[in-house]
Amino acid sequence: MLPLWKLNPAGGGAIEPTSDYPKSLFATIRNAPDQFQFVIAEFETGSEAAALAELAGIPLVKARRISVARFYDGSYRVGFPDNQRDAGGCILRAIAALRTAQDGLATHPKEESTAADARATLCKLLGSFNGQQDAKSNDILLARNAVAALIPEEPSAVSAVVTILRELHKVLAKAVAELYAPDPAGRDDVRAAVIARLPRFVYYSNYGNLDSEIYLPHVVENMNRSDVGAKESAKARTLGVLFDFVGVQAQEILELGRDFRDLRDEAEAQMIEKQGRAGLMRSLWARARGQKDTPDPVVLGQIAEAKRTRSILLQSGGAKVTARFAEWWKQGDYQFRFEADGNHFRIWVADSRRPQEVELEHRSTGLQWFLSFFLVFLHEAKGEHDNCVLLLDEPGHSLHPLAQRDLSAFFEGLSENNQIIYTTHSPFLVDADRLARARKVFIDSDGSTRVSGDLLDAEGNDTKRGAGFAIRAALNLAVAEASLGGAKPVLVPGRVEQIYLSVIRTLCIASGQFQPRRDMIFAPACDAQVLKMMSRLLSDADACPPRLMIDDAFPNQTLEEMGDAGQTAIRISEFGGLTGAAIEDLMPLDDMAAMMDRVERRPEKLFFDTVVAGLPFQGQVLNWAKSQDIVLISDWRVQLAERMRKWLLDQDDPRVSEEILARWLTLMQTVDTV
Repeated sequence: MLPLWKLNPAGGGAIEPTSDYPKSLFATIRNAPDQFQFVIAEFETGSEAAALAELAGIPLVKARRISVARFYDGSYRVGFPDNQRDAGGCILRAIAALRTAQDGLATHPKEESTAADARATLCKLLGSFNGQQDAKSNDILLARNAVAALIPEEPSAVSAVVTILRELHKVLAKAVAELYAPDPAGRDDVRAAVIARLPRFVYYSNYGNLDSEIYLPHVVENMNRSDVGAKESAKARTLGVLFDFVGVQAQEILELGRDFRDLRDEAEAQMIEKQGRAGLMRSLWARARGQKDTPDPVVLGQIAEAKRTRSILLQSGGAKVTARFAEWWKQGDYQFRFEADGNHFRIWVADSRRPQEVELEHRSTGLQWFLSFFLVFLHEAKGEHDNCVLLLDEPGHSLHPLAQRDLSAFFEGLSENNQIIYTTHSPFLVDADRLARARKVFIDSDGSTRVSGDLLDAEGNDTKRGAGFAIRAALNLAVAEASLGGAKPVLVPGRVEQIYLSVIRTLCIASGQFQPRRDMIFAPACDAQVLKMMSRLLSDADACPPRLMIDDAFPNQTLEEMGDAGQTAIRISEFGGLTGAAIEDLMPLDDMAAMMDRVERRPEKLFFDTVVAGLPFQGQVLNWAKSQDIVLISDWRVQLAERMRKWLLDQDDPRVSEEILARWLTLMQTVDTV
């Protein structure tokens, strides 16, 4: 977003060689910055299309889009992407006209001599092209001139040959005009009109946060420097905006806060600068004699008045920020107070929940971010920039999730007047019902940064598709909230149980023998303590209270501590048909064994050939692995469950035995019992 901001910044945004030049081409670009493109962007022209089309002299349909490029020297180049010259088509039409004319000349025996000369010329022209793909604009220009030379100055009024040549000349002349027409986007007046209509960009990142005590001499120095780093530059920019908003500059705050000692030292420095060595000696002599300047009452009065003026200005600024901030942020009634103490400037914050004033640096980073963004936006997105585009880098990433959702709603209101583009890794700042707005950014396989509107697009070499994770998480949150509203949550030991039970529920419903009163959501809880906590959380929610499904490893003491939820817990082993049964023992044994051989392919002896009915499945897998002298991968149970899910659900007829289906139905009916 930094290059997009610097394409047409509302404030600041100068192209800095040390920050913006590619390091690998630094010396090359430095020597010729006007030859290298920094950024290019395309815009829809909207209501401005008609005016631009008229100015450029092109059809309206070809002025619907413009491209704007900025070079490293700050210059611009514009273009109309839909007004590209069709040189190839123009040349093909000219060649076709030459051949048509050549054929037409062969049908006029009365003018055989004239027609023969013209045919010979056209044949020579067509032969010089060496094929259509080799014809150039200059060839069409030469052909036009050659055809013009064939037309006599005083032709016969009834000459059919001349008529053919005139028609050919007209086609060739039109082709030459199209091929050599200047690009309207290259005209200065068109370029100026496009640049004048471009939206301004306001960029803000976390670097600009007002997060600490402000030392005014450093502020004044950094505002006048061009060699500060990105973080210092962003913070100096925010501070400059703050002082502009308050209506008093940092230098003025410093000057209004000077006391008698500062004035004396300044006068002494001026004397030394003016009188040179003599002035320095007088100063040293006065100090050696112990002379002390007595404050003049008039000077003391002026100092007191200056400090009072500074205090009033800062109080007025704090009140102004408080009032305007309240119009924006409705989540708290914050009050801001500005204070200057010598060379130090502080921002104090209080609200109804914490009426005691606290320095801004000790409040949440979320508040620091929002106040800083508020100041920059108000300053740069006003007046002639009221149609600016906001570019926000990781906005509100330190806010509470609920506050992030409030921020998302705030952006929705703000977008009525300003287009907003922001980056985020937080699912709480992605609207699941507006995914058409979302774009994902990732590193492509060639190392370049890519932006894609296809949320399912491959992400270079990242097989986990990490760039799209926030979008998937936002979608999962939305689905979970909607599902839990009327579903029966069932807490299970882990991910493996969640997969198998979801498959069992689906196949039981598909059999037509089970119709749950509520939808069932199986949620993995990992261990006993997590399951206990999740049970309490879901029991306090408005949703249906959860059921617990546990294995034999679950501690009995924890069940007793869980009260009613523990007493109604369902043990998986009671439905496995054997002692010590786990969730795998509820599944078809032969299918499980076959899939296990696909998960673990290293042993020479297949697990399918060793498995025995009537014994716990997990124990048999572990014994088989030990006998084959292999160490199973840590997530073998999850991989096996994923394969079984695909195997059972992808088949039109899973062919589950009546015995297994009956066991599943009993389990599901038990879970469905209130």
